[in-house]
This record gives sequence, structure tokens and C-alpha cells, in this order.
Amino acid sequence: MPGYFAPVNFLVTGGVGFIGFHVCERLLRAGHTVCALDDLNDFYDPALKQANLRDLQALAQSFVFTHGDITSRGDIDEVMGGMAFDQVIHLAARAGVRPSLEQPALYQRVNVEGTVNVLEAARARGVKKITIASSSSVYGVNAKVPFSEDDPIFSAISPYAASKLACEALGHVYHHVHGMDICLLRFFTVYGPRQRPDLAIHKFARLMVAGEPIPVFGDGTTARDYTYIEDTVDGVIAATEREFGHEIINLGESQTVKLHRLIELLENALDLKSQVDRQPPQPGDVPITFANIDKAHRLLGYDPKVKIEDGIPRFIEWFRQSAAAPC
Repeated sequence: MPGYFAPVNFLVTGGVGFIGFHVCERLLRAGHTVCALDDLNDFYDPALKQANLRDLQALAQSFVFTHGDITSRGDIDEVMGGMAFDQVIHLAARAGVRPSLEQPALYQRVNVEGTVNVLEAARARGVKKITIASSSSVYGVNAKVPFSEDDPIFSAISPYAASKLACEALGHVYHHVHGMDICLLRFFTVYGPRQRPDLAIHKFARLMVAGEPIPVFGDGTTARDYTYIEDTVDGVIAATEREFGHEIINLGESQTVKLHRLIELLENALDLKSQVDRQPPQPGDVPITFANIDKAHRLLGYDPKVKIEDGIPRFIEWFRQSAAAPC
């Protein structure tokens, strides 16, 4: 992959969250200057983000943190005015399909208005290159698998998915009208160390160790394209190293794992037997996600390395060592 010729100043929104931490860490280790903007909200225990923040602060003097909210244009203007940024990596968002069903207005405000604020502030200061996190959720109930970037995407089934579709549309607008270089990356279920505690792999592991039943919605045959965090970050970094004009690119593993198989892998890694609490299918959930990554391979040199059989034990190793583990 082509590298940078000189250190770059990055603004990373959502920079102390799960994916944000790993992106910032990779950039700092490569010698770049990183400013992370995060509001440290209570969607999950803020202490987890605080721990990520401390680790990044200990890693490099070229790391700066700003506590701010992307829904506040004043907060965005303040951070953008404090440093001459070369690029923005926009990861900040309210995440999750199920919570978006309960708070749809919040998801639109943070994900859509927040993205407008970031794009406007970048435009006003001449920052031309922005990499934006989108989601496989935009594919909705898609009968064609694997999902390709040129598939029709008018079947979103959650407010979260709708908000990400809006972000993608905004990215095209700012490229078309203002000539900005916009790359939108559709993440498929990302997992690994420091994963959010509300996500299935982390949640199931915690419940299993505690001897509590794990909630399984449906019959266990739903399938996801689980993508290890290191592979996802490879794709993000590659996107920052190239100019596209405007592109939408899948970042997945391009393998599917059914829910009952995921539980088996967790049982093997933990050497525990799970108790399953079967519940009806959840509104907003899709039966499958499955990425066609031909475009990512062609444009980014993207080549995911970590299969789920290796990734789950790596996650469990971190889980056992972290304060998140109840044992």
C-alpha cells in the first residue's frame, strides 16, 4: 500500500470509541498527529472510553483529545480552528439498529446533522479529504448476496440504516458541489479487542462467564459478515492514503457466520457451555450481511487476514485480561 510522504494532521471524530481507538492508535504509531473528538456519551459505560483515552494519551505526545459533540457546530468549529487538519476521519455516530428504533430522532440528529456539521466545518477550512464510516445496514433486506456497492439500497429497515443512507447522500453532495474527496466505507460487523459491550460477541461472552443466559433472537440462523478490527483498520488507513473523488466501498470479511456457529466458537474459546434464552426475531434485524469486497481489493489493496476461528480466541484473550471481564 502506498504510504504518506510526510506526517499528516488527522481529526478523528468518535476517536476514543471502539473503532476510533484502533484507527487513532494505528495513525499515531505511523508518526502522524491525531486529534480525537468525542462526547464520551453514556450509550455504554463512559469508563471504557476513558480507558481508551488514557491509553492513547500514553502512546504519543502527538495525540490531542477534545471533548465535544458533533451536533454542536460550535464544538466542531472550535476543534477545527485549533489545528490545521489535512484530513478528517468521521467515525462519530449513534450506533445500533435496535436502540435506533427507540430513539429515531436522536439517531437522525447525531448521525445526519452531525455529519453536516463536520462536512461544513471541513469545507469552510479547506479540508478536502474526508473518510466517512457508513454501515452494511444500508443494504436492508437484500435478496442478492454478497452485497455489492452498486446494489439498490432503498430497503432500509431501521432508523439507524436510514441515517447512514443520508450520510452517504451528503457525501456525494459535498463531492459534487464542493469538489471534496469523499470516501464512504460500509463497515460490516466489526469485532475484536475493546469492542463495545452492547455488541453480540462481547455481550454473549460476559453473560456466559457470569453463568447467565444469552438472548438469541430467532432460530439462530441469522448470519453476519464478522470483520476483525485489524482488517477494518487496514481498510480505513488505505482509504486515507488514496484520492478517490467520491467512492463507496465495502469493508467486510466476505464470509458469513450463522449465530449458532458464533455461539459455538465462543463456547470453545471460553471452555463454557452457554444457556440460550430464545426470543422472537427483533424488528429492524436483517437475516444476513455479506460483503462483496472486490472493489475494496481493487481500490485499496484490501485483503482481510483474520478468520472468525482465529478472531474469537483473540477477542477472548483480551476479554479475560480486561477489566470488562467479570471473572
